[in-house]
Amino acid sequence: MHNDASSNWSAFMAGAFIGAGIALLLAPQSGTELRSTLRDYASKAKDELDEAADQGRAAWDQAVERGQEYVATGKQTLRQAGRTAREFVDEKVEAAKQSVEEASSTRA
Repeated sequence: MHNDASSNWSAFMAGAFIGAGIALLLAPQSGTELRSTLRDYASKAKDELDEAADQGRAAWDQAVERGQEYVATGKQTLRQAGRTAREFVDEKVEAAKQSVEEASSTRA
């Protein structure tokens, strides 16, 4: 879904630039005015591209941060599960030792 939105946005921007270029070329302006207008459009496009790049970096940084949080949470959960399993095994080993001792003392 994100890919479709990105593709649509790219197609829209490309169409807007092509349309603006054709309109400028067909508009009755002097060469100086046309170059000035083209510079303004190029400057706006650069600013929009810079803003989009900043937003992309922010989204990337946020995704990396969330990934690191998920990894840290997973590690904690895994460690806790290991501790719980170890405690369970230790309890069962201790219970088995007691059963063996009780059986040995009953025989003696």
